[in-house]
Amino acid sequence: MRTKQPTFLKRLWLGILRIFTKLNEIYQQKIQPLLDRFFYRLSHNVVYREIGNTIKIFSLVTIRITRKRRHAFYGYLFILIWLIGISIFTLYPLVYSFYLSFHEAYYNLQEGVITTFIGFTNYLNIFRSQTLVPAYSNYLGRMVVAVPIIIVFSIIIAVLVNMPIRTKGLWRTVFFLPVIISTGPVINELNAQSAITLPNLQASGIYSYIVNNLPEFLADPLTTVINSMLLILWYAGIPILIYLAGLQKIDPSLYEAASMDGASPWMRFWKITLPSLMPFTGISIVYVVVSMSLFVEPGGILDLTRTHMLVGAPDSAFWFGYGYAAAMAWVYFLCMVILILVFTSLTREKRGKVK
Repeated sequence: MRTKQPTFLKRLWLGILRIFTKLNEIYQQKIQPLLDRFFYRLSHNVVYREIGNTIKIFSLVTIRITRKRRHAFYGYLFILIWLIGISIFTLYPLVYSFYLSFHEAYYNLQEGVITTFIGFTNYLNIFRSQTLVPAYSNYLGRMVVAVPIIIVFSIIIAVLVNMPIRTKGLWRTVFFLPVIISTGPVINELNAQSAITLPNLQASGIYSYIVNNLPEFLADPLTTVINSMLLILWYAGIPILIYLAGLQKIDPSLYEAASMDGASPWMRFWKITLPSLMPFTGISIVYVVVSMSLFVEPGGILDLTRTHMLVGAPDSAFWFGYGYAAAMAWVYFLCMVILILVFTSLTREKRGKVK
C-alpha cells in the first residue's frame, strides 16, 4: 500500500517550524544567558543596587519599594515622553521669554541673541505706549462681551440638540464643523473676504446707536464683536460638545419627578439643567478665552507682538526687540489669566456650609 506524500504547503509549514525551533534553541542557549547577565548588572552595580524590596543608590540613599511607589513610577514612565516634550517645547521657551522680558535683546548672526538687562523698562514702555494700551483695553472689552455670548449660545444649542429629535448626530456634526474650518488659511481667507460678519446685524440700527451714543472704550469692543459675530459664534463648537456631555449625565428621573410636581419646562431648565451644567462652564470658559486669545487678528496683540519683534534694526527708531515683544506677550498672558479667574469666579457654584 502506497503512503501518501505530504503536500507542498505541509512541507513548507514543517520547514518553518524546524527553523523556529532551531532559533528558539539558539535564543535559549546563547542569547538568554547574556540578557540575564546584562539585566542583572543593571540592577546590581555600584551606582544602583536592588536588594529585596529596597533600592540603594551609591550605597548612600535607600528607597523602600512599595506598591504605591511602584504604580507612581510606572505612571511617570508612561508620561515621560510627554514630560520631555513639554519641557523642551513649552517650559523652556516660557522661562526664556520671561527672562527676555527684562532685557533689551536682539539677534546677531555671529553671536546669536545679545541681551542687556534693563529691568522693568519694557513693561513700563508698554503702559506708556499710545497704541498698546488701547489694544489691550479693546481686547479685554471684546472678551468681556464675547465670552458670555458664546457660553449662552453653547448652552442653548446643546439643550436643543440633546432633545429627542431625528438626525441628532448630523446636527452635532454641523455645529462642530466650524472648529475644523476656523483654523489655518481657511479662516484667514474668510477674514480677508469679510465673510465672518453678519450683514443684517451691521445694517440694523444697533451698530450706529453704539457708535453714536456710547463712549469709545465701550463702543470699540462692542463694534468689534458685531463685526466678527459669526467668527465668535464659531468658537462655540467645543463648548457645545462639553455641555452635551454634561446633559447626558443628568438623571432623567429628576425631570420626571419635577414634571409630576407641576414644574414647567422653563422651571426645569433653571432648577435642574442649568445648575447641573455649571461645573462644565469653567472648562468651557478656559477653552473659549484661550482659543480666542490665540487667534492672530490684524491689529491684535499677537499681530503687534510679531510686528514689534521683527520690524526694524537695533539702530532704527522703529525697532523694539525680542525683550519688548516678550514683555507684551507676558502682559497679554496676565490679561488672559485675569479674565479666566473673573469668569470662573462669577460662574462658580456657591455651596452653603454644612452645619
